[in-house]
Amino acid sequence: MNPNPQKIEDSPPTELAIGGESLTLEQAIANLESTDLGLRFYAAWWLGRFRISEADAVTKLIKALEDEADRTPEGGYPLRRNAARALGKIGDRQAVLPLIACLDCSDVYVREAAAQSLEMLGNPVCIPALIKLLKVGLEGEQLISKQPDLSQPYEAILEALGSLQATEFIPLIKPFLEHPIELVQYAAARALYQLTQEPVYGERLVQALAGDKLQLRRAVLADIGAIGYLPAAEAIAQTLAENSLKLISLKGLLEHQVNLTTANTLSEGAIKVMNLMDSLL
Repeated sequence: MNPNPQKIEDSPPTELAIGGESLTLEQAIANLESTDLGLRFYAAWWLGRFRISEADAVTKLIKALEDEADRTPEGGYPLRRNAARALGKIGDRQAVLPLIACLDCSDVYVREAAAQSLEMLGNPVCIPALIKLLKVGLEGEQLISKQPDLSQPYEAILEALGSLQATEFIPLIKPFLEHPIELVQYAAARALYQLTQEPVYGERLVQALAGDKLQLRRAVLADIGAIGYLPAAEAIAQTLAENSLKLISLKGLLEHQVNLTTANTLSEGAIKVMNLMDSLL
């Protein structure tokens, strides 16, 4: 659950200036195998940033998911993280199985990036692997601990399960509504609304818009926009947060309304959301 808004991605450039030098598409792909770890790290980011779907780029990014050279003193794998994120943005489904393998990585941030990208790729074949990670925090259908648990990227896992329509596992998601970390609670509510369409979960997020912490309010705005919960429209417009974030959240509601409309006319809900958006401009 990222509190920062998604930025509109630019079209892939033919070259990009870095430190006085230009980077071409060919150089970016070649840099994935450079001996300079910094160049490799940046190349993976660059290819994902501009959603480069060249076959050679995808192949080398998948290979980078097993990189052992770029390692932090704490044991993290920065290049693997960037490669995993890039593959989700690019959207090539041949990355699904390699990303599932990343869910076993010792670096929790690689697991997080893999879960987020698997959500983007939308292939439910990854659901059992995601459930395996979710069960780390459970004993049966109960949370193991009431203490903050950072051992797994639960936010990313829950959000992916909601998007992938993992309805079979609703009983394993519900306990996370009581997780001690609020962002995990919100991720669970988001997923459960997607899986059940029950307003109680949408209202859980609406209530969170009145919370004390700006960072959490930002995150909830993104969650509500992602699930398109129309009854939250007024609350979104009144939330104490940046108008830019409220507009992005309302845009999510509007897109859901448009997708639900079969005729060439706007629904009352869509018109309401558009009026609220106009009031924030």
